[in-house]
Amino acid sequence: MHRWIGGGPSDRRAILSELGKDSIDQLFETIPAGVRAGDLDLPAPMDETTLLTRLEGLAAENVSLDVMPSFLGAGVYRHVEPAVVDAVLQRAEFFTSYTPYQPEISQGTLQAIFEYQTIISRLAGLDVANASLYDGATAVVEAALMAHRVLKGTRNRVVVSEAVHPMYRRVLATYTSALGIEVVTVPAGEDGRSDAQRLADAAGDEACCIVVQSPNFLGAVEDLSAVAGAAHGRGALAVHVVAEAASLGILKGGGAHGFDIVCGEAQAFGIPAGFGGPHLGFFATRTKLVRQMPGRLVGQTVDAEGQRAFCLTLATREQHIRRAKATSNICSNHGLMLLAAVVWLELLGGKGLAELARANLARAEDLKRQIRALGGGWKLAYPDTPTFNEFLVLGPANGTKLQQALLDRGVLGGVPSRLWGGSWPDGLLVAVTERTTKDDVAALIDAMEKIS
Repeated sequence: MHRWIGGGPSDRRAILSELGKDSIDQLFETIPAGVRAGDLDLPAPMDETTLLTRLEGLAAENVSLDVMPSFLGAGVYRHVEPAVVDAVLQRAEFFTSYTPYQPEISQGTLQAIFEYQTIISRLAGLDVANASLYDGATAVVEAALMAHRVLKGTRNRVVVSEAVHPMYRRVLATYTSALGIEVVTVPAGEDGRSDAQRLADAAGDEACCIVVQSPNFLGAVEDLSAVAGAAHGRGALAVHVVAEAASLGILKGGGAHGFDIVCGEAQAFGIPAGFGGPHLGFFATRTKLVRQMPGRLVGQTVDAEGQRAFCLTLATREQHIRRAKATSNICSNHGLMLLAAVVWLELLGGKGLAELARANLARAEDLKRQIRALGGGWKLAYPDTPTFNEFLVLGPANGTKLQQALLDRGVLGGVPSRLWGGSWPDGLLVAVTERTTKDDVAALIDAMEKIS
């Protein structure tokens, strides 16, 4: 049976007969009538050409990031999308490989995972990385739970900077609420950065970890060495979160600053900005903590003939079948997104990733320069704070109104900073990447001038 063609009447009759049923209604009669959807209000059947035209019309109603200048970011970023990434993803040997339980027939998938782990560990500045987590939010959760385990559950507080992505903090609160772990959120300072001393004071002697994001939700680059020192001074683990992974092409990962865990979102590595996904969480730590690391780990070995080979390692069966004793309930390999990331990274190479990051920084700084010169109520919220490719802009109205006014003039001007709450100023988070053209910037500046 073709994957796009459903079963016909004879197929349905055969299946029902095998099940001892006379009708589809009998098949679902165990579902209470009160919760059934009932008949769906669907349009009349259409021929193929009419249906395709209708679907294309519906798709055209969506606002594509390619049809107008876009400065959206806030955790999802547009970067170059080489065609070869999709070409590799759609090869049958990768497309059908999910979790490589049988190493003898999964060497290609295992090698791709091993290469990914190697690249992530180098970018993070740590010894080992896993294969892989769902997204940046769950990666942060896993980091906090791992810190709790490392300190043997004796410390039941997680201290997190308010400048960590609000959605990440929401997911963290959801997980920890049932585990007796207290989450203490520390507001960012007047410069949009986390205050290491305030984080240390909040940690006291009860925190298992201190969590900061850099570049943070406001786009600011944190003083990671100071935060790591604050955490270790309180006997806690230091967790560095990254939401814009392209920043690692120019900024050192937390491992270089003394962090114990570096985790976050790898969507920037070859995964297009979609309608909420798919995303890819990454996670790296030190060797001494590896047995508490969640997710899968691929190791390099040799086969019976002495040739290079790969296999899953340090993944106990409890990880998959005994939840109470597992280090994590992460069971999905997220293999396709991981493969996209590793193909994208190896296409660029270290030099290419650094050049891409520098292009992001340069274009963002150029836009900041033009906004400084605008007047009319437009200004940078944190003019003296270092940023990477995203920053907070204030204007003559609140962020939501500014976003709509810019959209009315054909520009996706950014994300309202107060969309998820927060104590920071009410403006627009503006993101610039290597895909932002001079024409895009000119359109944004022109639209800003008109609504000053």
